[in-house]
Amino acid sequence: MRSDLLAQLNEARRERRAAVLVTAMDGGAQRLVTPATLSSDPLADQIDAALRSGKSGLVEQEGASFFLTVQVPPVRIVVIGAVHISQALAPMAKLAGFDLVIVDPRTAFATPERFPDVPVIADWPETVLPPMKIDRYTAMACFTHDPKIDDIALEQALRAECFYIGALGSRKTHGKRLERLQAKGFTTADTDRIRAPIGLDIGAVTPAEIAVSVLGEIILALRKKALRVEVQK
Repeated sequence: MRSDLLAQLNEARRERRAAVLVTAMDGGAQRLVTPATLSSDPLADQIDAALRSGKSGLVEQEGASFFLTVQVPPVRIVVIGAVHISQALAPMAKLAGFDLVIVDPRTAFATPERFPDVPVIADWPETVLPPMKIDRYTAMACFTHDPKIDDIALEQALRAECFYIGALGSRKTHGKRLERLQAKGFTTADTDRIRAPIGLDIGAVTPAEIAVSVLGEIILALRKKALRVEVQK
């Protein structure tokens, strides 16, 4: 690999940006493609599919073969609220291969005893999320029902363009939530990205069933819909 491409690939890894190294099987010519340059690449459709799947592999175009080496940041699920749904979701997410962290300032709920083997941060979202650097490869799920906790997390998720944003609550509760967010300057297009009531509509009732519906919706957003184009700063 050319040294300049290796440097770019390493920088993308450090900055949690996706990148695909395209190698022509005939001759070995290489180029690095990022979501910001994807639309102009002749292999745009194949690279877009590879970015969504996160898998490297061989593709064909007009009789020529190319190997796509895919580098995508590990997908993170940030859960706001150390509640029963979170207790069910945490082991499911781990089985599905996702990193998950739980944030809740309520120390009576956010305890290691209730969430073994899961990072639990007993602090406010406005303190925890900025250094965490949530991004387009982060899913945000808000479960507290408390505007003082959920709203800040939703604001930061919208600004970071998280690929999935969901919030627990009835349609009436969500309507009031939208009013609060729009009063802070978010547009309807912004708030339409919030999935509420959270989770796929599978008739879920119990905390475990709701957790299944949420994880399914996160996977749907990740694998079936293209992530928003990254604009390199």
